[in-house]
Amino acid sequence: MKRISILLLIFCTCFALAAWPQMPLSTHSRFITIDAPGAGTAAGQGTTAFLSDGLGTIGGDYIDGNNVTHGFLRTPWGTFIKFDVPGAGTGAYQGTYPANMSLEGAIVGYFYDASNVAHGFLRTPWGTFVKFDVSGAGTLPGQGTAPMSINSAGTIAGSYVDASNIFHGFLRTPHGTIITFDAPGAGTGPYQGTDSTGGCLNSDGAFVGYVVDANYLYHGYLRTPDGTITTFDAPGAGTGPGQGTVPEGISPSGWIEGGYLDGDNVWHGFLRPGFGRTISFDAPGAGTGAGQGTAPSAFGPSGMIDGYVFDANNVIHGFLRTPDGNITTFEAPGAGSGAGQGTGANTMTATGEVLGLYWDSNGVFHGYMMTP
Repeated sequence: MKRISILLLIFCTCFALAAWPQMPLSTHSRFITIDAPGAGTAAGQGTTAFLSDGLGTIGGDYIDGNNVTHGFLRTPWGTFIKFDVPGAGTGAYQGTYPANMSLEGAIVGYFYDASNVAHGFLRTPWGTFVKFDVSGAGTLPGQGTAPMSINSAGTIAGSYVDASNIFHGFLRTPHGTIITFDAPGAGTGPYQGTDSTGGCLNSDGAFVGYVVDANYLYHGYLRTPDGTITTFDAPGAGTGPGQGTVPEGISPSGWIEGGYLDGDNVWHGFLRPGFGRTISFDAPGAGTGAGQGTAPSAFGPSGMIDGYVFDANNVIHGFLRTPDGNITTFEAPGAGSGAGQGTGANTMTATGEVLGLYWDSNGVFHGYMMTP
């Protein structure tokens, strides 16, 4: 049940050559490269940054030289703290996969054991671990429990894969009670059902994710705190297998952002307010071929959105979209300019810094923090 984000699935389609002219965000932008101690230095290995609390600590995960994944934190003073959940496997593509961090410093995610089964974990701000599995989660390789978000109240949201390889959603209360659910229209075949992404839970307990129906078409869903589930599709979303709508985050005020794959397999961003029309958007320079386009990642302060742009040559670029709709692209120093290389933006801190990764010319990835 290795969780590969929609953005990384797009990245895997990049095979062309050439570069894209840089469009700097600002001549005053400041980048800090983040390489966790122990991160591997071969293609497909390295460091990714995507966690932050409200006190300046950031983090993410890294893949070591043996292709094992570990979590890390970087304090405001630059000290690195590595962490592995007890029981995490030590074979290739096993290990610890953090997913989300609360403003108070609690981290949730999942780990793969030696049998390649996924289990949920909560790492408290004091560094202790609580492991848990949803009742009904499968126990075969590729199955199990995957928390994806935590809010300041301590509620955890995610999904699990059962013994038939069907996805289901869950919420775990601060007291440890687990509530499972299936969105309307969710398919009941292998690799169908109700799934989630990072940033899917807001401070009020509203939860977004996506549904894979019986035809392998993707639809967004919103679960309100009272348990009501509503599905939706972004205008222009394709209707073929593997196409559709994938929410990536929900703001405190209930706005939803994400991406959709159209009928030509091109990605576009969308913003769905709590009322009114859904807004579609494309970043400057986004490609219009299959697997190219604009893929939002997360909300930041005051309604900013960041994410990935895949250009016509399959080079990757970061973008920022302001609440008034202005979109600016950017490159991290040291990012490669070949197909499948470049810069991706994963999330934003409470104070507006962008966290992400860039792929260098050798295919090694490095974390970064950018101050716009």
